[in-house]
Amino acid sequence: MKSISTDELQKKIENSETAHIIDVREAAELRAGKIPDVMNIPLGLLEFRMNELDKKKQYFIICQSGGRSSQAYRFLEYQGFDVVNVEGGMHAWNGKVQ
Repeated sequence: MKSISTDELQKKIENSETAHIIDVREAAELRAGKIPDVMNIPLGLLEFRMNELDKKKQYFIICQSGGRSSQAYRFLEYQGFDVVNVEGGMHAWNGKVQ
């Protein structure tokens, strides 16, 4: 499984590198804070909304602590997407939130 730390992902964002982030938490969880400009696709809807994704892009998958993002990673990788799991999820995120 390809993975990245929250610090490494934050550096990518700060360096204006392209980082397509998918937050697989439920909408209610996002109210506590989310990374600016992330795409929210709750894990339970991922199968039905994967048509919104582009297989030519790399996606960083994040959730609250890492469990759901690991599931999303396995599913999307199996479907042929280039994905990276964000270790520790939002619990480990120290960057900007909205």
